[in-house]
Amino acid sequence: MSRKKNLEMSSGANRWGWFFVSLSTILISIFVFYPMIQALLTSFQSGSGNNLKFNGIQNYQRMLTDSTFIKSLTNTLLYLVCQVPIMILLALIIAAVLNDKNLKFSGFFRTAIFLPCVTSLVAYSMVMKSIFAADGIVNKLLLNLHLISDPIQWVTDPLFAKILIIVAITWRWTGYNMIFFLSGLQNIDPSIYEAAEIDGASTFKKFTSMTVPLLKPIILFTTITSTIGTLQLFDEVQNITQGGPANATTTISQYIYNLSFKFSPNFGYAAAVSFIIVILIIILSLIQFKVGGDKND
Repeated sequence: MSRKKNLEMSSGANRWGWFFVSLSTILISIFVFYPMIQALLTSFQSGSGNNLKFNGIQNYQRMLTDSTFIKSLTNTLLYLVCQVPIMILLALIIAAVLNDKNLKFSGFFRTAIFLPCVTSLVAYSMVMKSIFAADGIVNKLLLNLHLISDPIQWVTDPLFAKILIIVAITWRWTGYNMIFFLSGLQNIDPSIYEAAEIDGASTFKKFTSMTVPLLKPIILFTTITSTIGTLQLFDEVQNITQGGPANATTTISQYIYNLSFKFSPNFGYAAAVSFIIVILIIILSLIQFKVGGDKND
């Protein structure tokens, strides 16, 4: 009797479990998988509005000769190569410093460094644009220190505009990654570091030989998420430089936006360009898993 009752309870629990799983699956299918499939089909079409016609792989062939696309792809990869390693390293160092139990006001510093990532994207982009304007605080400081003789055109110079974008996204997202590293550090047994100190290990040696290896899974996670975020970079470029000067800072996501809403609408080509981001994310994620993953897996 007891066995029969347990079977009935188990059967009822399974039905409720399948109900909740099915509901989630249906919603994800409608709002995630269906749009993805529809976008993939659209990438093989041309035209605007409801007048889309199948054109094979012409949209993908067009990318090979599209100078604006090549420029946006180059800029995006440049941001990725320059910004992600700097941000991950900064977040790791800051987390290690703030994990010191003897540090006073550590709670204040943690909050202050984390705050940028919860700030409005538009608001902080406008603040950055103001700070780095020709008559902004940064130029005034550099002029007063006699480090430059003329104001730097951070927004209108191709090189300095790229640097400004890198500085902006590093400032915003370093604190976000710091939280992951900080949580990982707090789960490391302090006795490991105490044993290293007894053996005479320096702070740098402990950081490179103990902290970094122990945080390897978190470093892999933050690197992949940061890579995905940088490949989808849009808000900072749109609000600070609008992709200028002469597409010097435009990204793939901004180019997709321009193809869809700014230029003559070309949703087929825009969808094709968007799948380049998907391909890049898959390739780079696989490479990072291969390089940073556990070789014993």
